[in-house]
Amino acid sequence: MKIAFVGKGGSGKTTLSSLFIRHLAASEAHVVAVDADINQHLGAALGLDDQEAAALPAMGAHLPLIKEYLRGSNPRIASAETMIKTTPPGEGSRLLRIREDNPIYEACARRVRLGRGEIRLMATGPFTESDLGVACYHSKVGAVELCLNHLVDGSDDYLVVDMTAGSDSFASGMFTRFDMTFLVAEPTRKGVSVYRQYKEYARDYGVALKVVGNKVQGKDDLEYLRAEVGDDLLVTVGHSDWVRAMEKGRPACFEQLETDNRAALQALRNAADGSYGQRDWERYTRQMVHFHLKNAESWGNEKTGADLAAQVDPSFVLDERYAREDAAQPV
Repeated sequence: MKIAFVGKGGSGKTTLSSLFIRHLAASEAHVVAVDADINQHLGAALGLDDQEAAALPAMGAHLPLIKEYLRGSNPRIASAETMIKTTPPGEGSRLLRIREDNPIYEACARRVRLGRGEIRLMATGPFTESDLGVACYHSKVGAVELCLNHLVDGSDDYLVVDMTAGSDSFASGMFTRFDMTFLVAEPTRKGVSVYRQYKEYARDYGVALKVVGNKVQGKDDLEYLRAEVGDDLLVTVGHSDWVRAMEKGRPACFEQLETDNRAALQALRNAADGSYGQRDWERYTRQMVHFHLKNAESWGNEKTGADLAAQVDPSFVLDERYAREDAAQPV
C-alpha cells in the first residue's frame, strides 16, 4: 500500500506518520518510509539522533543513479538525461519493489530498527541555503515521484510518505500516486482549510482521502471536526504522554503507547488495507501518463531537448503482476 500523510505545518503530520510507521513495524510489516517534507524531521521522529538524521543520504543527490537504474533497457527513453520526474515506466523499464534489494535502496535508504521490526528510511534531503533563488522544493521531491511511478507493491507491503506541508503536493502529479491519503487536521479553521483544498483538488482524480483529527481535547473539538469534514473524519488523536517523552528524546517502548492512540493507529491501518481492493491499475497508469504529458509540454521538452511524449508506452500497464520478488523483471 502506498500511503501519504499531509496537513498544514504544525498539525502533527510528521508525528502521526512516525507513529503509524512504528505501528506497522511492531507487526513486522514490510515498510519503506520516505521523508518528503521541506522540513526533514521524520528521522528524528523515528528515534534517530541529530547526527544520524543528518547523515541520511539525499535522494535528490542520487537522481542520475535513480534515472539510470529505472530506465533499464526501455527503448523509448534515449538516455537517463531525458528522464524527468513524471517519466512513466514501459517495456524494458526496471521496477521497484518494497522487499527487494537494489542499487537505489543501497544508495538512498538506511535501515532503522524499531522495536522488533525494521524499516527502510529514505529522505529527499533538506532545502539548503544554496538552493535559495535557484531551485524550488519540487525539484527535490522529483526523485520520490519517479520512484513512485516505478513502484509495484503487494497487499502486505507499505510505502509511507511524509509529504510537504499544505497543498504544495498539487504542484505535481504525486498526489495521485497513493492508495490512501491521511490528512492530519487540528480542530481549528486553519486546521481544516488544507482539507478543503485537498478535497477540491483531488475530486477529479479518485484520491482516497481520510482525515485524522489531531490535538482533539474534548467533545466540542470532536463535534467541530465532524461538522467541517463529515464522513471523511476517520479517527481522532488526543494528548499523548508517550509522544511528549519521544519529543524529549526519552521514549518508552512503543507497546506503552496509550491504548486509545494504538487503537487509532490500527484504524488507520484498517482503512489503508481496506483500500487495496479498490486499486485500479489502469487508472493509475493513465493518470501517470496524463501528468507526464502535461509536464512534457509545459517545461520538459524544452529542458531536455527531446519529445518526451514519445516516452509513453501505450501498451504498458503497471500492475501487481510485477509485485512478487520472483516475478519477471523488465530489463
